[in-house]
Amino acid sequence: MESIKKAWILVMVAFTVLQAGVFKNFVQVRDGCLTDGGQKLQFFSMNIPNLLLIEDNMPFTEKNPWRLPNRFEIYDALLSIKQMGGQVARTYTITVSRKDDPPGTSKHVLEPGRLNEQAFSVLDTVLAVANELGVRLIIPLVDNWKWMGGIGQYAAFRGKQADDFWHDEQLKADFKQTVQKILLRKNSVTGVLYKDDPAIMIWELGNELRSCPLEWIEEMAAFIKSIDPNHLINDGRQSRDIKDDVLLSPHVDVLSTHHYEGDPQKMLEHIEQNVKQIAGRKPYYLGEFGFISSSGMRAVIERVKGEGLSGALLWSLRFHNRDGGFYWHSEPLGGGLFKAYHWPGFASGQAYDEQGVFELLKQFNEVNFDILPEIKLLPITDVGHIRWQGATGACAYLVQRSTSTDGPWQAVSHWLDDASQAYTPQFNDQSARLNQSYFYRVQALFPNGQKIVSKAYGPIQVSARWLIDDCDNWGEVYRFSGPLELKKANNRSFKEDLSRLAGQQGTEMVYRVSGNMLSFRVHCFQKLSQPQIRCLLSEDGRQFQEIKTTIENFTIEQKDYNYWQPIGLSVSTIKGKINFLKLRFEGEAQIGRVEIEYR
Repeated sequence: MESIKKAWILVMVAFTVLQAGVFKNFVQVRDGCLTDGGQKLQFFSMNIPNLLLIEDNMPFTEKNPWRLPNRFEIYDALLSIKQMGGQVARTYTITVSRKDDPPGTSKHVLEPGRLNEQAFSVLDTVLAVANELGVRLIIPLVDNWKWMGGIGQYAAFRGKQADDFWHDEQLKADFKQTVQKILLRKNSVTGVLYKDDPAIMIWELGNELRSCPLEWIEEMAAFIKSIDPNHLINDGRQSRDIKDDVLLSPHVDVLSTHHYEGDPQKMLEHIEQNVKQIAGRKPYYLGEFGFISSSGMRAVIERVKGEGLSGALLWSLRFHNRDGGFYWHSEPLGGGLFKAYHWPGFASGQAYDEQGVFELLKQFNEVNFDILPEIKLLPITDVGHIRWQGATGACAYLVQRSTSTDGPWQAVSHWLDDASQAYTPQFNDQSARLNQSYFYRVQALFPNGQKIVSKAYGPIQVSARWLIDDCDNWGEVYRFSGPLELKKANNRSFKEDLSRLAGQQGTEMVYRVSGNMLSFRVHCFQKLSQPQIRCLLSEDGRQFQEIKTTIENFTIEQKDYNYWQPIGLSVSTIKGKINFLKLRFEGEAQIGRVEIEYR
């Protein structure tokens, strides 16, 4: 009995240590700097806007882009920060319900006094993983903008206007009620109250609260401090310039600015002006900056380091998707060029020098690949749609195949990455033999040369093969006539589809397969709701006959972006001997993907 008791005590001690995480203290302010355990803290890292709620879940057939991240995605996001040596990450805001949210959207604040337990359980996991990996978090409490719900939605709950948020006593009481519940929440994973969690470095009163008066800032900061004396407070205004009122306020611990000037020289001038104004009296960090060249970023980071600022957070990082690949986000303010970054950097981000940006961060941080995650093949239904959950920090993958779980294993792909396409399976095994059974596994390669391999998945019976065209070139198109243009810009309007073939009335595209066609699917984008593509079939490629298709509209219900309508065209069963598919354009349209099953 005594030995059992001792063993139980050891288990409880181990559990307590695990829950406590790696942090031994809270970040504090000393002599105008942030300090961690008495040592000056300086960080060069990234914003992770989707860490609390994903706004970019955009498979072609999905009508609601919002969903909560799971533990795999949260761990991937924060491990990315740890691997790049970032130390600190900034989330986006505590979200608020909007009247036009698609059904099933899980925002944090449902109405005054009522919070969403499901959404906050995700934040519980975020804090637990941050403690586990040793990543500090900056968390804004409310947004100035409508995207994820903010001050306008708080006001709308009471039938009032957004500007009332600063002065109306009822609205202030509603916000305080939310904040109090957050501070006193007991983490369902760690058992730690949020107000006692050292993974939280700073509470920002909000995100870009540009018109926020000092009176509101000081009232809310004092309210938070009365409940939570452990964490630092940022005013939440975050314009380009620091105002004297928050600099002099005893209620504001740390200052920040956001920078999207487009010209790095102007950015540097604003930063230098702020440094002179602050004169070392309070810690100062760049809460967001971006949409400049990597050369411009270098100049900004060198200035931040040289002037002794607390840090700089680049906008922004998107993490691995639990359904395979990454989440994608084309930046509306990025001039049609910049997208969210994917760690550790890939060729798909060449236009905005994604790999160069991460190489730059590595020069100012201590890169750490001590933790390598698992790689997991997702369920495989056929050899044309092979996908896996990516390994954090992996730069390339090799798909291997065998007729036995014991091998031998044969590489059936070249080294490929999981950021070359968006929201579609990563690999189509075109060399699979009909009527054969295979097992598959995936090997991941990391920048430091380390490799890991997934468990085998199978057996998969090959009953058909697939022609899959992601429309990133003309290679899979047998022939075409009329105007046909490759498009790779303004991807947000096309559910982040990275490349499309655009045609007009009279354009025709023909696909050919070496076997009998069994079914096909076409992803089409168009401005009109009426289908602009007709599908025709042929045995010999000369005589074509139109076939009736199933037509589905997958338009996203929320209208925040200028979306083209995603129209799916499909035929599930094709009879007879058919080798050719023709797509005939009846008007302006863009094709994002064509899948043809054959044998």
